Amino acid sequence: MKDYSEYFKGPSLKDAKHRGKDEIHHIDDAYEVPADMIGIGKGQKYFIQTYGCQANERDSETLAGILESLGYEATDEIKDAQVVLLNTCAIRENAEEKVFGKIGYLKKLKRTNPNIIFGICGCMAQEEVVINRILEKHHQVDMIFGTHNIHRLPVLLKQAMLEKEMILEVWSKEGDVIENLPSHRAHPYKAWVNIMYGCNKFCTYCIVPYTRGKERSRLQNEILDEINDLKNKGYQEITLLGQNVNSYGKDFDNGYDFASLLADVAQTGIPRIRFTTSHPWDFSDDMIDVIAKYDNIMPAIHLPVQSGNSEVLKRMGRRYSREQYLDLFDRIKKKIPDCTITTDIIVGFPGETDEQFEDTISLYEHCEYDLAYTFIYSPREGTPAAKMEDDIDIHTKEQRLYRLNDLVNEKAHMQNQKYLDQVVEVLVEGLSKKDEEMLTGYTAHQKLVNFKGNKDHIGQIVPVKITEAKTWALKGEEVE
Repeated sequence: MKDYSEYFKGPSLKDAKHRGKDEIHHIDDAYEVPADMIGIGKGQKYFIQTYGCQANERDSETLAGILESLGYEATDEIKDAQVVLLNTCAIRENAEEKVFGKIGYLKKLKRTNPNIIFGICGCMAQEEVVINRILEKHHQVDMIFGTHNIHRLPVLLKQAMLEKEMILEVWSKEGDVIENLPSHRAHPYKAWVNIMYGCNKFCTYCIVPYTRGKERSRLQNEILDEINDLKNKGYQEITLLGQNVNSYGKDFDNGYDFASLLADVAQTGIPRIRFTTSHPWDFSDDMIDVIAKYDNIMPAIHLPVQSGNSEVLKRMGRRYSREQYLDLFDRIKKKIPDCTITTDIIVGFPGETDEQFEDTISLYEHCEYDLAYTFIYSPREGTPAAKMEDDIDIHTKEQRLYRLNDLVNEKAHMQNQKYLDQVVEVLVEGLSKKDEEMLTGYTAHQKLVNFKGNKDHIGQIVPVKITEAKTWALKGEEVE
């Protein structure tokens, strides 16, 4: 077993920026439960609140699996839990403030139940400024651990139970891929599958390369074994996860890349395959060809553009121009005409002029995305963009966002109208939250459908005729 003692310290922004050429280890035996922690949670409950992206959701499944391996049971009521974990997100300031609001609430909860073990993990735990704030003002936190040492939760939990001091173990230097961790899947029919961790792109506004570390790929056989196991258990859909899936395999340097993996995953025969997220800079023609070739790779791609202006993209460190992005978009649409493409856009990036914002509007008009996640620029301490002059007033930023969102809504409604009176294949996920007489699920193109159908078909892929197309969802009836 590898010696991790060199990592036992708090986060360091300087260390997190480092991208060395150290060998990446794939470790099967890093997870261990101290003998006196076996069954420690029997008769007790845990509560996990997850903030942020799909990578965090997948990490929370691992955290849940570890706690259940110790005997704990899940609860939706935080007041009933003996262990509370906040799995945090650092990508925007408002996400962090939500976490600190919850930390404040837990201070009150801990006064009434001082035996609660309260932990902070995830991306916020990898930020120096956050850790310093917690150490200074939030002594109700019992343990803090980051994104690289989730497998050590049993050891950290034991320390938190025995010691009066806050337990802090956050690694800024990483390079390992830890396999064979317990997992509690949040969904019975759809599953996240990590294919890689970290990011080397260093977009100037993004904190993720610092909180998630350098790119490191899982081995092909580990991924395929996991997917075959999910298929054998009846899973209908998997989503391949990575901060930038297109970079998969670059650390192997053996010619086996994401297009190769995608083809191998398709050949497992699992009914539905998705992936997220793709960076336009290294989205290859081979990837487009593989997606077009296999029917079980869903024709739905998330392709973040962030801005429609080349100069802004350059300041963002995105590594492509407006023209290169549009060329890629058009190549995808030519090869896969019915492909759904969604995107991310930031407005109000430092220095963005009215004319540059108009370029984003015109690009959106060209692409006519099915959906976009839109944001006002939020500076993250430690990133290069945070040192740029934020010279756009909040009123201007908000007006740009409102205008963009009007366009997003218009195009989303337009794209959904295409499905009216069409029969589509829907993976039935369960009952609708708003109407228990209706079922709900997603099409191959990632369109949400609420429909009348047979409840016995939950977990199956069924044909549904679309009878109504709204901006954000479709309605229909199952075809007998």
